[in-house]
Amino acid sequence: MTLVSSGPTSHVVTRPTGAPGLGDRPMTSFHLVLAAGGALLLIGLIMVFSATSVDSLQENGSVYASFGTQVTFAVFGLVAFWIALRMRPTLLRRLAGPGMLIALLLLVLVLIPGIGQEYNEARRWFEIGPLSLQPSELAKVAFVVWGADLLVRKRKLIDRWPHLLVPLVPAGVLLGVLVLMQPNLGTALVFFLILFSLLWSVGAPARLFVTMGTALVAAVVVMIAAEPYRAARLTGFLDPFADPDGATLQAANGLYALATGGWWGVGLGNSRMKWGLLPEQDSDFIFAIIGEELGFAGCLLVLALYGLLAYAGIRVARRTNDGFIRLAAAAITVWLIGQALINVGYVVGLLPITGLPLPLISSGGTSLILTMFAVGILANFARHEPAAVSYLKRRRRTWWARAAAPVPHSAGSERRQPRVRTTPGSRAGAAPRVRGRTSGQPRGTRR
Repeated sequence: MTLVSSGPTSHVVTRPTGAPGLGDRPMTSFHLVLAAGGALLLIGLIMVFSATSVDSLQENGSVYASFGTQVTFAVFGLVAFWIALRMRPTLLRRLAGPGMLIALLLLVLVLIPGIGQEYNEARRWFEIGPLSLQPSELAKVAFVVWGADLLVRKRKLIDRWPHLLVPLVPAGVLLGVLVLMQPNLGTALVFFLILFSLLWSVGAPARLFVTMGTALVAAVVVMIAAEPYRAARLTGFLDPFADPDGATLQAANGLYALATGGWWGVGLGNSRMKWGLLPEQDSDFIFAIIGEELGFAGCLLVLALYGLLAYAGIRVARRTNDGFIRLAAAAITVWLIGQALINVGYVVGLLPITGLPLPLISSGGTSLILTMFAVGILANFARHEPAAVSYLKRRRRTWWARAAAPVPHSAGSERRQPRVRTTPGSRAGAAPRVRGRTSGQPRGTRR
């Protein structure tokens, strides 16, 4: 209520109070996921076109060849996003076990010579005609869904150490070891991030994370000492300009690209590093090209969009009343944001180079498609917030909205509790009244 004065008289104008703010609207989480994911995808397509134009012209005679391939992957990614948006959480849980088995089988097969494709002494892909499949990307999605479903099924026993750790921790370690054998240290770290996020979300004690973190650091140190190229990457991280024409070329030129960009960049398409000076400029080091062409402002925009996606994912996990959705949303958020921070960290010289793509931005097929599938799952979960379910059931929806995603049937994926039938005037929490004769009730009478 507001008092408005007009000359010698005044009158009262009533305005609606209690209208929901932007953060209280039922579809806010869904719109945040769409906005952040869509903006990152658009920036990724623009930057992949810029970063690949020179190499694409030299190798294919057209600056649009590599960009066209990335657009095709993005279209398949949109289809994957739509499929994930339409899937009920109950269906995701039913597919968790088979998906995990398929992922494990593919991770084993890719290590077999003659089946897995070898590139730079690494076996990480299957070649299927003109396409390639990276099973570790599929394994990320499978591990998130399977781990969340497992912990929800064991929720009554989760306070006991054996049930908390087995089989979740052995499965996560097995996935990490199989990926390390490719070898792919960066992706293996992502699996451990997912494992930690699942355990943290379910309420595991802090001493468990101290123990597991110490063991992980010790394992990484042993692996770095065992492989000379990993030791070279570590020393390159400590001194990026120790060998700028050899082992530390990527690290040094990535920093040069960021420094050249300054505050506002040299302009879109004007990068010098993409002229053969920066290896993997369209995938692992695309953030350096963003910094060079768009400057600090462009880098800050990208980081802000990842922050928005992180906020949306945490919001979904906090606002749901379903245990599976809470765990899976938290794990997907940690996976995507953790991978982005690792990529940005080694580009700016804060972490050793691990070769992880920047989610939704770096070029690639399997990575982009399955990342968009994961974002689709997150958007699906946002639509299953209790307030969103009520809103979607009341709202009159257009035909294209119905085709895009069905109205959620419930606020979660767990079994609905049987409805207790009460009589008028019964107290809340009182024992339900049932049909039939009860103890002490004479025959021939009814309640």
